[in-house]
Amino acid sequence: MKDPRSELCSKYIKIFLVVSCYWVVSIATVFVNKSLLSGQSVNLEAPLFITWFQCVVSFVICFTLSTTGGITGVFSFPKGSPWCKEVARNVVPLSIMFTLMIAFNNLCLKYVGVPFYFIGRSLTTVFNVALSWVLLKQATSMRCMLCCACIIFGFYLGVDQENVLGSFSLLGTVYGVAGSLMLSLYSIYTKKVLPSVNQEVWLLSYYNNAYSIIIFLPLIVMNGELSVLWNYNKFGSTFFWIQMIIGGVCGFAIGYVTSLQIKVTSPLTHNISGTAKACAQTVIATEWYNESKNTLWWSSNIIVLASSAMYARFKQLEMEEQAKKPIPEDRKSLV
Repeated sequence: MKDPRSELCSKYIKIFLVVSCYWVVSIATVFVNKSLLSGQSVNLEAPLFITWFQCVVSFVICFTLSTTGGITGVFSFPKGSPWCKEVARNVVPLSIMFTLMIAFNNLCLKYVGVPFYFIGRSLTTVFNVALSWVLLKQATSMRCMLCCACIIFGFYLGVDQENVLGSFSLLGTVYGVAGSLMLSLYSIYTKKVLPSVNQEVWLLSYYNNAYSIIIFLPLIVMNGELSVLWNYNKFGSTFFWIQMIIGGVCGFAIGYVTSLQIKVTSPLTHNISGTAKACAQTVIATEWYNESKNTLWWSSNIIVLASSAMYARFKQLEMEEQAKKPIPEDRKSLV
Protein backbone atom coordinates (compact mmCIF):
# COMPACT_ATOMS: atom_id res chain seq x y z
CA MET A 1 0.00 0.00 0.00
CA LYS A 2 1.10 3.55 -0.70
CA ASP A 3 2.09 5.74 2.21
CA PRO A 4 -0.58 8.51 2.62
CA ARG A 5 2.07 10.95 3.85
CA SER A 6 4.19 10.24 0.79
CA GLU A 7 1.21 10.83 -1.52
CA LEU A 8 0.34 14.09 0.27
CA CYS A 9 3.96 15.24 0.05
CA SER A 10 4.01 14.45 -3.70
CA LYS A 11 0.79 16.39 -4.17
CA TYR A 12 2.17 19.45 -2.37
CA ILE A 13 5.40 19.28 -4.37
CA LYS A 14 3.38 19.14 -7.60
CA ILE A 15 1.26 22.13 -6.55
CA PHE A 16 4.39 24.08 -5.57
CA LEU A 17 6.05 23.35 -8.92
CA VAL A 18 2.95 24.30 -10.92
CA VAL A 19 2.38 27.55 -9.02
CA SER A 20 6.09 28.40 -9.30
CA CYS A 21 5.95 27.70 -13.04
CA TYR A 22 2.91 29.97 -13.37
CA TRP A 23 4.70 32.79 -11.55
CA VAL A 24 7.88 32.46 -13.64
CA VAL A 25 6.07 32.23 -16.98
CA SER A 26 3.59 35.01 -16.19
CA ILE A 27 6.19 37.48 -14.94
CA ALA A 28 8.60 36.59 -17.76
CA THR A 29 5.83 37.13 -20.34
CA VAL A 30 5.17 40.67 -19.07
CA PHE A 31 8.87 41.57 -19.17
CA VAL A 32 9.39 39.97 -22.60
CA ASN A 33 6.39 41.82 -24.03
CA LYS A 34 7.57 45.10 -22.51
CA SER A 35 10.97 44.59 -24.16
CA LEU A 36 9.35 43.83 -27.51
CA LEU A 37 6.89 46.72 -27.38
CA SER A 38 9.11 49.53 -26.13
CA GLY A 39 12.66 48.17 -25.82
CA GLN A 40 15.55 49.63 -27.80
CA SER A 41 16.76 46.22 -29.00
CA VAL A 42 13.64 45.77 -31.14
CA ASN A 43 12.69 49.43 -31.61
CA LEU A 44 9.64 48.61 -33.74
CA GLU A 45 6.75 51.06 -33.41
CA ALA A 46 4.18 48.51 -34.52
CA PRO A 47 2.56 47.05 -31.38
CA LEU A 48 -0.34 45.43 -33.24
CA PHE A 49 2.02 43.68 -35.65
CA ILE A 50 3.99 42.30 -32.69
CA THR A 51 0.75 41.08 -31.09
CA TRP A 52 -0.35 39.60 -34.43
CA PHE A 53 2.91 37.68 -34.74
CA GLN A 54 2.41 36.25 -31.25
CA CYS A 55 -0.99 34.97 -32.38
CA VAL A 56 0.69 33.38 -35.41
CA VAL A 57 3.18 31.55 -33.17
CA SER A 58 0.39 30.38 -30.83
CA PHE A 59 -1.67 29.23 -33.82
CA VAL A 60 1.24 27.22 -35.23
CA ILE A 61 1.79 25.55 -31.85
CA CYS A 62 -1.94 24.79 -31.45
CA PHE A 63 -2.18 23.47 -35.02
CA THR A 64 0.80 21.17 -34.45
CA LEU A 65 -0.58 19.89 -31.14
CA SER A 66 -4.03 19.39 -32.63
CA THR A 67 -2.51 17.36 -35.47
CA THR A 68 -0.40 15.20 -33.15
CA GLY A 69 -3.01 14.95 -30.39
CA GLY A 70 -0.80 16.70 -27.83
CA ILE A 71 2.37 15.64 -26.02
CA THR A 72 2.45 12.03 -24.89
CA GLY A 73 2.58 11.73 -21.11
CA VAL A 74 2.14 15.50 -20.59
CA PHE A 75 -1.28 16.49 -21.93
CA SER A 76 -3.65 15.69 -24.76
CA PHE A 77 -4.85 18.27 -27.25
CA PRO A 78 -8.35 17.96 -28.77
CA LYS A 79 -8.67 17.68 -32.53
CA GLY A 80 -10.65 20.28 -34.41
CA SER A 81 -10.60 22.72 -37.32
CA PRO A 82 -11.30 26.46 -37.13
CA TRP A 83 -12.28 26.52 -40.83
CA CYS A 84 -15.71 24.99 -40.27
CA LYS A 85 -18.63 27.36 -40.96
CA GLU A 86 -20.55 26.29 -37.88
CA VAL A 87 -17.54 26.79 -35.64
CA ALA A 88 -16.72 30.17 -37.18
CA ARG A 89 -20.32 31.40 -36.75
CA ASN A 90 -20.22 30.58 -33.04
CA VAL A 91 -16.65 31.58 -32.18
CA VAL A 92 -15.80 34.62 -34.36
CA PRO A 93 -17.77 37.15 -32.21
CA LEU A 94 -15.81 35.96 -29.17
CA SER A 95 -12.57 36.06 -31.18
CA ILE A 96 -13.19 39.75 -31.90
CA MET A 97 -13.32 40.37 -28.14
CA PHE A 98 -10.20 38.22 -27.70
CA THR A 99 -8.34 40.21 -30.36
CA LEU A 100 -9.27 43.57 -28.84
CA MET A 101 -8.42 42.30 -25.36
CA ILE A 102 -4.84 41.27 -26.18
CA ALA A 103 -4.38 44.33 -28.41
CA PHE A 104 -5.41 46.74 -25.64
CA ASN A 105 -3.33 44.85 -23.06
CA ASN A 106 -0.17 45.11 -25.16
CA LEU A 107 -0.88 48.75 -26.05
CA CYS A 108 -1.26 49.48 -22.34
CA LEU A 109 2.05 47.74 -21.61
CA LYS A 110 3.73 49.74 -24.36
CA TYR A 111 2.84 53.10 -22.85
CA VAL A 112 2.98 52.39 -19.10
CA GLY A 113 5.76 50.98 -16.96
CA VAL A 114 5.65 47.39 -15.73
CA PRO A 115 5.25 48.56 -12.08
CA PHE A 116 2.03 50.41 -13.01
CA TYR A 117 0.74 47.71 -15.37
CA PHE A 118 -1.19 45.88 -12.65
CA ILE A 119 -2.95 49.06 -11.48
CA GLY A 120 -3.66 50.09 -15.08
CA ARG A 121 -5.58 46.84 -15.62
CA SER A 122 -7.06 46.50 -12.14
CA LEU A 123 -10.67 47.37 -13.04
CA THR A 124 -11.44 43.93 -14.48
CA THR A 125 -13.25 42.85 -11.30
CA VAL A 126 -15.33 46.03 -11.30
CA PHE A 127 -16.34 45.50 -14.93
CA ASN A 128 -17.17 41.85 -14.16
CA VAL A 129 -19.66 42.97 -11.51
CA ALA A 130 -21.17 45.72 -13.69
CA LEU A 131 -21.50 43.59 -16.83
CA SER A 132 -22.85 40.60 -14.90
CA TRP A 133 -25.64 42.86 -13.64
CA VAL A 134 -26.31 44.52 -17.02
CA LEU A 135 -26.02 41.45 -19.27
CA LEU A 136 -26.85 38.54 -16.98
CA LYS A 137 -29.05 40.31 -14.38
CA GLN A 138 -26.89 38.84 -11.60
CA ALA A 139 -26.96 40.78 -8.35
CA THR A 140 -23.83 41.28 -6.25
CA SER A 141 -23.63 41.28 -2.44
CA MET A 142 -22.88 44.48 -0.54
CA ARG A 143 -19.51 43.23 0.71
CA CYS A 144 -18.40 42.48 -2.87
CA MET A 145 -19.60 45.94 -3.91
CA LEU A 146 -17.47 47.45 -1.14
CA CYS A 147 -14.46 45.53 -2.47
CA CYS A 148 -15.13 46.99 -5.93
CA ALA A 149 -15.35 50.49 -4.43
CA CYS A 150 -11.96 49.95 -2.76
CA ILE A 151 -10.50 48.76 -6.07
CA ILE A 152 -11.75 51.91 -7.81
CA PHE A 153 -10.26 54.05 -5.03
CA GLY A 154 -6.94 52.18 -5.28
CA PHE A 155 -6.96 52.66 -9.07
CA TYR A 156 -7.64 56.40 -8.69
CA LEU A 157 -4.90 56.75 -6.07
CA GLY A 158 -2.44 54.87 -8.28
CA VAL A 159 -3.22 57.08 -11.29
CA ASP A 160 -2.89 60.21 -9.13
CA GLN A 161 0.50 59.13 -7.77
CA GLU A 162 1.77 58.19 -11.23
CA ASN A 163 0.91 61.74 -12.25
CA VAL A 164 2.68 63.15 -9.19
CA LEU A 165 5.79 61.10 -9.99
CA GLY A 166 5.73 62.30 -13.61
CA SER A 167 5.37 58.85 -15.18
CA PHE A 168 1.63 58.92 -15.90
CA SER A 169 0.46 58.01 -19.42
CA LEU A 170 -3.15 58.89 -20.19
CA LEU A 171 -3.10 56.84 -23.40
CA GLY A 172 -1.65 53.80 -21.64
CA THR A 173 -4.21 54.08 -18.82
CA VAL A 174 -7.09 54.35 -21.30
CA TYR A 175 -5.81 51.24 -23.07
CA GLY A 176 -5.56 49.50 -19.69
CA VAL A 177 -9.17 50.31 -18.82
CA ALA A 178 -10.30 49.22 -22.30
CA GLY A 179 -8.33 45.97 -21.88
CA SER A 180 -10.04 45.34 -18.53
CA LEU A 181 -13.45 45.92 -20.14
CA MET A 182 -12.73 43.53 -23.00
CA LEU A 183 -11.37 40.90 -20.59
CA SER A 184 -14.63 41.08 -18.63
CA LEU A 185 -16.73 40.76 -21.78
CA TYR A 186 -14.55 37.91 -22.99
CA SER A 187 -14.91 36.05 -19.68
CA ILE A 188 -18.70 36.38 -19.71
CA TYR A 189 -19.19 35.32 -23.32
CA THR A 190 -16.68 32.48 -23.05
CA LYS A 191 -19.22 30.62 -20.90
CA LYS A 192 -21.74 30.87 -23.75
CA VAL A 193 -19.32 29.76 -26.47
CA LEU A 194 -17.60 26.85 -24.67
CA PRO A 195 -20.53 24.42 -25.24
CA SER A 196 -20.11 24.86 -29.01
CA VAL A 197 -16.52 23.54 -28.71
CA ASN A 198 -17.42 20.69 -26.32
CA GLN A 199 -16.16 22.65 -23.30
CA GLU A 200 -12.60 22.36 -24.63
CA VAL A 201 -10.65 25.44 -23.49
CA TRP A 202 -7.63 24.50 -25.63
CA LEU A 203 -9.80 24.17 -28.73
CA LEU A 204 -11.27 27.61 -28.07
CA SER A 205 -7.76 29.05 -27.71
CA TYR A 206 -6.79 27.41 -31.01
CA TYR A 207 -9.78 28.92 -32.80
CA ASN A 208 -9.32 32.36 -31.21
CA ASN A 209 -5.71 32.58 -32.39
CA ALA A 210 -6.69 31.39 -35.88
CA TYR A 211 -9.38 34.05 -36.29
CA SER A 212 -7.29 36.75 -34.58
CA ILE A 213 -4.63 36.39 -37.27
CA ILE A 214 -7.24 37.57 -39.78
CA ILE A 215 -8.97 40.14 -37.55
CA PHE A 216 -5.67 41.85 -36.72
CA LEU A 217 -4.82 42.62 -40.37
CA PRO A 218 -7.27 45.54 -40.88
CA LEU A 219 -6.39 46.85 -37.39
CA ILE A 220 -2.70 46.93 -38.36
CA VAL A 221 -3.58 48.90 -41.49
CA MET A 222 -5.84 51.33 -39.61
CA ASN A 223 -3.13 51.92 -36.98
CA GLY A 224 -0.77 53.06 -39.74
CA GLU A 225 1.78 50.32 -39.13
CA LEU A 226 2.35 49.32 -42.77
CA SER A 227 4.68 52.25 -43.42
CA VAL A 228 6.54 51.50 -40.18
CA LEU A 229 7.01 47.88 -41.22
CA TRP A 230 8.09 48.90 -44.73
CA ASN A 231 10.85 51.13 -43.36
CA TYR A 232 11.98 48.77 -40.58
CA ASN A 233 15.55 47.56 -41.12
CA LYS A 234 15.85 44.62 -38.70
CA PHE A 235 13.74 42.00 -40.45
CA GLY A 236 16.98 40.36 -41.58
CA SER A 237 18.25 40.09 -38.00
CA THR A 238 18.21 36.61 -36.46
CA PHE A 239 18.18 38.14 -32.97
CA PHE A 240 14.99 40.07 -33.82
CA TRP A 241 13.12 36.93 -34.89
CA ILE A 242 14.37 34.99 -31.87
CA GLN A 243 12.91 37.68 -29.62
CA MET A 244 9.63 37.64 -31.54
CA ILE A 245 9.34 33.85 -31.37
CA ILE A 246 10.13 33.87 -27.64
CA GLY A 247 7.29 36.38 -27.17
CA GLY A 248 4.91 34.13 -29.09
CA VAL A 249 5.94 31.04 -27.11
CA CYS A 250 5.43 32.96 -23.86
CA GLY A 251 1.96 33.97 -25.03
CA PHE A 252 1.07 30.32 -25.61
CA ALA A 253 2.77 29.14 -22.41
CA ILE A 254 0.84 31.52 -20.16
CA GLY A 255 -2.42 30.01 -21.37
CA TYR A 256 -1.17 26.50 -20.59
CA VAL A 257 0.23 27.22 -17.11
CA THR A 258 -2.90 29.18 -16.17
CA SER A 259 -5.13 26.22 -17.06
CA LEU A 260 -2.73 23.84 -15.31
CA GLN A 261 -2.72 25.90 -12.10
CA ILE A 262 -6.52 25.99 -11.99
CA LYS A 263 -6.59 22.23 -12.62
CA VAL A 264 -4.20 21.23 -9.80
CA THR A 265 -5.50 23.81 -7.29
CA SER A 266 -8.81 25.68 -7.67
CA PRO A 267 -10.15 28.89 -9.24
CA LEU A 268 -9.88 30.65 -5.86
CA THR A 269 -6.27 29.54 -5.36
CA HIS A 270 -5.54 30.70 -8.91
CA ASN A 271 -6.95 34.15 -8.10
CA ILE A 272 -4.93 34.37 -4.89
CA SER A 273 -1.81 33.16 -6.70
CA GLY A 274 -2.38 35.72 -9.46
CA THR A 275 -2.82 38.51 -6.92
CA ALA A 276 0.35 37.53 -5.05
CA LYS A 277 2.19 37.21 -8.37
CA ALA A 278 1.12 40.75 -9.30
CA CYS A 279 2.57 42.00 -6.03
CA ALA A 280 5.88 40.22 -6.67
CA GLN A 281 5.88 41.43 -10.27
CA THR A 282 5.47 45.05 -9.14
CA VAL A 283 8.32 44.78 -6.63
CA ILE A 284 10.62 43.08 -9.16
CA ALA A 285 9.79 45.68 -11.82
CA THR A 286 10.56 48.65 -9.57
CA GLU A 287 13.95 47.12 -8.77
CA TRP A 288 14.66 46.02 -12.35
CA TYR A 289 13.91 49.44 -13.84
CA ASN A 290 15.40 51.24 -10.81
CA GLU A 291 12.22 53.24 -10.18
CA SER A 292 11.56 54.99 -6.88
CA LYS A 293 7.92 55.07 -5.68
CA ASN A 294 6.42 56.94 -2.74
CA THR A 295 4.30 55.57 0.10
CA LEU A 296 0.96 56.54 -1.44
CA TRP A 297 1.88 54.77 -4.70
CA TRP A 298 2.62 51.57 -2.80
CA SER A 299 -0.58 52.07 -0.79
CA SER A 300 -2.62 52.09 -4.01
CA ASN A 301 -1.14 48.71 -4.97
CA ILE A 302 -1.83 47.25 -1.54
CA ILE A 303 -5.44 48.51 -1.61
CA VAL A 304 -6.11 46.98 -5.04
CA LEU A 305 -4.35 43.70 -4.19
CA ALA A 306 -6.12 43.28 -0.84
CA SER A 307 -9.52 44.25 -2.26
CA SER A 308 -9.16 41.86 -5.18
CA ALA A 309 -8.19 38.99 -2.85
CA MET A 310 -11.11 39.74 -0.51
CA TYR A 311 -13.52 39.88 -3.44
CA ALA A 312 -12.37 36.45 -4.63
CA ARG A 313 -12.78 35.03 -1.13
CA PHE A 314 -16.26 36.52 -0.66
CA LYS A 315 -17.41 35.15 -4.03
CA GLN A 316 -16.17 31.70 -3.07
CA LEU A 317 -18.09 31.80 0.22
CA GLU A 318 -21.24 32.91 -1.59
CA MET A 319 -20.93 30.08 -4.11
CA GLU A 320 -20.49 27.56 -1.29
CA GLU A 321 -23.57 28.91 0.49
CA GLN A 322 -25.56 28.75 -2.74
CA ALA A 323 -24.50 25.14 -3.33
CA LYS A 324 -25.73 24.13 0.14
CA LYS A 325 -29.24 25.47 -0.41
CA PRO A 326 -31.84 22.74 -1.07
CA ILE A 327 -33.41 22.66 -4.52
CA PRO A 328 -37.22 23.20 -4.49
CA GLU A 329 -39.24 20.17 -5.55
CA ASP A 330 -40.84 22.01 -8.48
CA ARG A 331 -37.38 22.81 -9.91
CA LYS A 332 -35.67 19.45 -9.48
CA SER A 333 -36.99 18.21 -12.81
CA LEU A 334 -35.46 21.21 -14.55
CA VAL A 335 -31.97 20.77 -13.07
